[in-house]
Amino acid sequence: MCFAVGVVHAEVIAPDVLIKNTVQDVIAVIKADKDIQAGDQKKIIALVDAKVLPNFDFSRMTQLAVGKYWRTATPGQKQSLVTEFRNMLVRTYTKVFTVYRDQTVEVKPARMATDDTEVTVKTVINKPGSQAILVDYEMKKTDNGWKAYDISIDGVSMVMSYRGTFATQIQDSGIDGLIKTLSEKNVNAANVAQNKEGGK
Repeated sequence: MCFAVGVVHAEVIAPDVLIKNTVQDVIAVIKADKDIQAGDQKKIIALVDAKVLPNFDFSRMTQLAVGKYWRTATPGQKQSLVTEFRNMLVRTYTKVFTVYRDQTVEVKPARMATDDTEVTVKTVINKPGSQAILVDYEMKKTDNGWKAYDISIDGVSMVMSYRGTFATQIQDSGIDGLIKTLSEKNVNAANVAQNKEGGK
């Protein structure tokens, strides 16, 4: 049993290695696929689904973004919030990949002890002729390996930036109102993307 447990632990990929492997995989796919480079939404979303989203803990991200109101949400509302937040992140990443050209991503080695369960993985996005963008991933060790639960871009936390907006919407129209707003935004974003593609 001890040996078996040791093997399982050995197979957990370090958080910085996980981010580095993911970045390399994604960039390799983008460089090899002319359709993605041309902005093919279906292919970009498929890429995000396959390579990026499995590395995120959407339940934790949504809970942090909703803040104190999460405790009063019903199980059904929580599930809807997680679904819409996930869809929103898909759209965000889709936009990122649409404008990808010749950027390179440097993943810094994570500073952590062997028993740490949370760590920040720092990355730098470099593009010739532009200022570097600092992107930090807040990672937590789970039963399914390391998962990201927040992203900070140039020091601004995505989860915390949403928390203020979400709180205002919940105060104005309740949790169902927030779900409705997120759903409408996701649908509109999807329609705009489809129209752009159809207009090529």
